[in-house]
Amino acid sequence: MASVALVAHWDWVLYHFRLPLAQRLRARGATVTFICPPGPYVPGLQAAGFRWLPWPVARRSLHPLREARAVARLARLYRRERFAAVQHFTIKPILYGSLAARRAGGPVVLNTFTGLGFLFSRHPLAAALRVAVLPLLRGLLHAPATYTVFQNPADQARLVGTRLVPAARARLIPGTGVDVQRFAPAPAGANDAAPVALLAARLLWDKGVGEFVAAARQLRAAGVAAQFWVAGAPDPGNPACIPAAQLARWQAEGAVTFLGPVADMPALLRQAAVAVLPSYYPEGAPRFLMEAAAAGLPLVGSDIPGCRMVIEPGVNGLLVPPRDAAALAAALARLLRDPAARAAMGRASRALAVARFDEQVLLDAYEALYREAGVL
Repeated sequence: MASVALVAHWDWVLYHFRLPLAQRLRARGATVTFICPPGPYVPGLQAAGFRWLPWPVARRSLHPLREARAVARLARLYRRERFAAVQHFTIKPILYGSLAARRAGGPVVLNTFTGLGFLFSRHPLAAALRVAVLPLLRGLLHAPATYTVFQNPADQARLVGTRLVPAARARLIPGTGVDVQRFAPAPAGANDAAPVALLAARLLWDKGVGEFVAAARQLRAAGVAAQFWVAGAPDPGNPACIPAAQLARWQAEGAVTFLGPVADMPALLRQAAVAVLPSYYPEGAPRFLMEAAAAGLPLVGSDIPGCRMVIEPGVNGLLVPPRDAAALAAALARLLRDPAARAAMGRASRALAVARFDEQVLLDAYEALYREAGVL
């Protein structure tokens, strides 16, 4: 029986996005262990019947000694457990996990880029880090029995084109997919009175929350009869986290309603008329937009690779330039004032979600990769 580890530096992402993969691997006879730092979502992983091992690693740390210890601890885990395969999610676990696997020897390595993240951003620190990190990362990603998964073709083309990743072992699997039965559309016309524009995301500046608030102000001033909701929680572990004081000012202003974290996303989406993600974060394949598409909503998003995975302009939604609140307001006004357009684009969203983003189809793709790698 193959032993597989799913590895991240945050329990939240494993609980919210990787449980279906773990369940599929278990159903195919593998034993699955989650590895991540302690956190409030670990009990949920364990309640689902999975083993958990702690990995002390800080998401934001760049302290050389602390980071070296994190790699060494993971390598010790890999040597002790003798996993047949380890799958790493996001850039820090990819780098540290691949180093640990090389030190431990033996496991198949699957690295999943859920967007390219800070390392590939325009931040001056990121540019300096790339000089040191990319040569090391290139060697690790070219190692034997190492596969790299991308969530959108732009990220794949960039890293394959720069020879950071070998084309022969690069795969495109657009996210984790969505349960298209659970995320079902509301009855036609149910949300046409005072329609809701909904943004659901971590409360980060680069998710476009500020632009959404600015667009809501403009539309309220223009007399557009609509509501503007934001669902999600701050992420203090991210340097782009919006301060609590700013969120409180926006809430008091009243242009946007902040709902906080919402557990029942299918129910929330059934109350919405338009789903919005004005992100300039380096998205892989945005889960929220996939869920909203499955729920039969028209979509408005930034014209970036991740959003382009889910939005076909003029078919199931609209794309706007990143960081452009006026363009966002214009796109929202177009849909909020036109129930017929919303209905047509919502039907197209649903069809696209069923055809491309059904969770079972994407899990089939991961299963096929595990079989190709000789793990299952």
